[in-house]
Amino acid sequence: MGTSGIITLIVIVLAIIYIAAIYNRLVALRNRYQNGFAQIEVQLKRRYDLIPNLVETAKAYLSHEKETLSAVVEARNGAVNSLKTASKAPGDTSAMDLLANAEQTLGNALGKFNMVVENYPELKASENMQQLSEELTSTENKVAFARQAFNDFVTEYNSYRQSFPPVLFAGAFGHRKDAELLEFADSAAIQEAPKVSF
Repeated sequence: MGTSGIITLIVIVLAIIYIAAIYNRLVALRNRYQNGFAQIEVQLKRRYDLIPNLVETAKAYLSHEKETLSAVVEARNGAVNSLKTASKAPGDTSAMDLLANAEQTLGNALGKFNMVVENYPELKASENMQQLSEELTSTENKVAFARQAFNDFVTEYNSYRQSFPPVLFAGAFGHRKDAELLEFADSAAIQEAPKVSF
């Protein structure tokens, strides 16, 4: 084998190593945003678990506000189902849109619930309600931080996938489309957790 053959072999080996590095980086970035979504999932499940306790605590005081309580329960159940769908395909456009819409509906229902609770000072002063409110607010903050981290990971993945030369290989490696950010209709909701106060 002559010098040109050795140089050709070295170039081929280096090209294979470089392509393998692109593949590994794409996989690592996808795993990072999927793990980021898993962190959102943990916090949302915690939030969804708190809501029935909140409704149960309020039932005694809000016996004639059944429509408001039902709306919260229905919105919570819709959000739980949307989260199950999204957890099967983190970053998928339709799954992220479905979850964002369900979260918006739940946020609206909780907002109406909060307005009703304002009319019941005994309920607001209840130790159980105050504790649930504090836990819910803390969880909302954790959801906001987890969502921001997820969106950062998705942006990093998309930027790398779209850059040159990874864009030449991404499709062949199973990375055919960008991952979707988790955003809400109200852009202010992306930057700060919803305010829940009783």
